[in-house]
Amino acid sequence: MSLESGKPEVFVRPFPEVDKGKCQISRDGGLGPLWAPDSRRLYYRNEDAVMTVGIEPAPSFTPEKPEILFRANYYYYRAGGASQPSWDIHPDGRRFLMIKEKGTAGGESATGATAAAVPGKISIVLNWTDELKQRVPVK
Repeated sequence: MSLESGKPEVFVRPFPEVDKGKCQISRDGGLGPLWAPDSRRLYYRNEDAVMTVGIEPAPSFTPEKPEILFRANYYYYRAGGASQPSWDIHPDGRRFLMIKEKGTAGGESATGATAAAVPGKISIVLNWTDELKQRVPVK
């Protein structure tokens, strides 16, 4: 993601030779790009839309035209023009983890509105079934 045009846009560069060119993916703003697990699709946020772009990596990198996958008002944190990760894609490539907005204080949404009552912390519990087995033994 770059602000070089004056607004956030999504670009792709070749790796490891990043100076050999870049390809603009978003056409009217884009934040928080995520690669699909199979690397054949790129997702990004644009206002209240989650955008999807098909990618043909070989013989030459060719992106398809961006399309709206869905629209919804989900939280997106931006501070000083830089976006922070606030969404993710499931390893199956078909589901997303998103944060619903609530209230009016706390950061900026993808729409530029002030997000509210964003939780101060999120607890992620790994291996919760092991803890459950310890606390509630099966007989």
